[in-house]
Amino acid sequence: MKLGLIGCGNIGQFLLQAINKDGMLPGGKIVSIYTRCEESAVQLAKDFETESYTDVEALLHSDVDLVIEAATVEAAEMYAIKVLESGKDLLLSSIGVMADSSFEDRVREVCIRKGVNVYLPSGAIGGLDILKSAKAVNGLNAVSITTRKPPGALSGEALEKEMVLFEGSAAEAIKLYPRNINVAIVLSLAGLGSNKTKVKIIADPSVIKNSHTIEASGAFGKLKLEIENDPMPNNPKTSYLAALSVLAKLQNKDNYVQVG
Repeated sequence: MKLGLIGCGNIGQFLLQAINKDGMLPGGKIVSIYTRCEESAVQLAKDFETESYTDVEALLHSDVDLVIEAATVEAAEMYAIKVLESGKDLLLSSIGVMADSSFEDRVREVCIRKGVNVYLPSGAIGGLDILKSAKAVNGLNAVSITTRKPPGALSGEALEKEMVLFEGSAAEAIKLYPRNINVAIVLSLAGLGSNKTKVKIIADPSVIKNSHTIEASGAFGKLKLEIENDPMPNNPKTSYLAALSVLAKLQNKDNYVQVG
């Protein structure tokens, strides 16, 4: 499988190392990359034995089977439809872009018309299989997520005690925190949608790791799941588990036996 990569930040460089150097995707290689910093792209292409492109359109004309977006919500909004219209499958890392229902509708329409697929990794959370199972019979009543992070991973301001920065819907949360609340959107896609999924974001100077508490209720009973994530070593705003979930989605994409 020949892969294209849009975005070469923390997650992008993790994938380059894991796939092109460590061989953690048998039969797969990132053969094309695009990032806004041309100088960085040239060096990364040399280090990881791939080709760099100065624009996404050129990357899409290269010999790739699937494109990984590992940039930002803004980049996903700008390039996702172009990738799908080109006939390429897409793995979307910045899932927050799907909070816009009209954008999600456009994505689905192009996928049907072009016969392509969009893959959404689970990111830094779990419990999605339970939500999907309950949703299948309209048995899901309520879903919420409370995210607690060090202040440096959110506002960047020094705080002496914890502060609730946001409380509302996932649709509202992603507008204010587009780079670090993707978890709420993937949760809403598996469950009740972004307008009905409740989100609370807390900046807490007493913690050094990101944590998420997911609660749901419905015909199946009740769910409460707590996850504590290590951040990426060089970026406290990105969960290491989020990067791992992208790799796992690629590794399991074509499995004949699918779990969950």
